[in-house]
Amino acid sequence: MAQTTPASPRVPTPGAVLALLKPVTWFPPMWAFACGAISAGQITSDRWVAVGLGVLLAGPLLCGTSQAVNDWFDRHVDAINEPDRVIPSGRMPGRWGLGVAIFNSVLSMVVAAFLGLTVFIAAAIGLALAWAYSAPPFRLKRNGWWGNSACGFSYETLPWITAAAAALGTVPSGEIFIIAFLYGLGALGIMTLNDFKSMEGDTKMGIASLPVQMGARAAAMFAGLSMIVPQLVVVGLLLAWSHAWSAAAVGALAFAQAVALPRLVADPKGKAIWYSALGVGLYVTGMMITAFAIRP
Repeated sequence: MAQTTPASPRVPTPGAVLALLKPVTWFPPMWAFACGAISAGQITSDRWVAVGLGVLLAGPLLCGTSQAVNDWFDRHVDAINEPDRVIPSGRMPGRWGLGVAIFNSVLSMVVAAFLGLTVFIAAAIGLALAWAYSAPPFRLKRNGWWGNSACGFSYETLPWITAAAAALGTVPSGEIFIIAFLYGLGALGIMTLNDFKSMEGDTKMGIASLPVQMGARAAAMFAGLSMIVPQLVVVGLLLAWSHAWSAAAVGALAFAQAVALPRLVADPKGKAIWYSALGVGLYVTGMMITAFAIRP
C-alpha cells in the first residue's frame, strides 16, 4: 500500500508561530532593557505598567519581528541548508511567515505609541533596522559591517534607551545615551563571533561577513577588541563620574576578556563558541554593574 505524505497545514499552529519568533533570541534585548530600566533610577508606581509593556516590546515584539523577517527572506536558503526550520518545513505555510512579520511590526508600533515619543522613535528605528537587515533592497546582513552594527544597536543600545524612557516617562539623561551607545558599539564584536561557524557557507553565498572579509584570525582579534575597547571607555567614564568601585569591577571583567582573547585568535573557528560564552557573559555582567552605578 502506497504511503501518502501528510498535507501541509493551511494555518500555522501557535507552536509554529512561537518557533518563528524564536524566544531564545529575546534574552539580549530584554537584558539590555533591564539595564536601561535600572539605570533610570527608582521606578515610580505609575510607571510599572509602562516598563512591563516595554519588556514586551523589546522581546516578543521587536526581537520576534526581526526573527520572523529574517526567516521569511531567508526561506529559500534555509530550504537547502536548514530544511527543518519552520517555514521550509511547511509548518508555517504559504505567506503566513510574512504575515506574522507584518502583524508583529504593526503591533510593535501600537504598543510603542502608548509609551511616549522617545520610545516610539527608538522602536521605529529598531523596526526599520530589523527589516533592512534581512529584506531587499538593503539586506544589511550581506555585509558584516552594516549587518552586525545594525544588530548590535538594535539588541543593546535601543532597548536600553527605550527602557530608561519608559521608566522615566521622558527623555533619559545624556549619561544613559552615552553608555547605551558604547555597549551597542561593543556588540559589533559579539555579533562577529557568531559568523565564524558559517564562513564556508557565507563565502559560497557571497555574504561578506567580517571573518570572510578579514580572515579568521584578524576577525577574531577585531571581535575581541571591539568588545573590550568600549568597556574601557565605560571604565574611564565611571571614574570621571566618581564610581570608582564600579569602574574597577567593569575593568576587571574587561581584563578577563583580554586574557582569554589570545586563545580565540589562535583557533577562531574552534574557540568562537567558547569565547562567546565566556566573553559575552562577562560583557553583560559589566552592563548590569554600570546600570546600577549610573542610576540617580
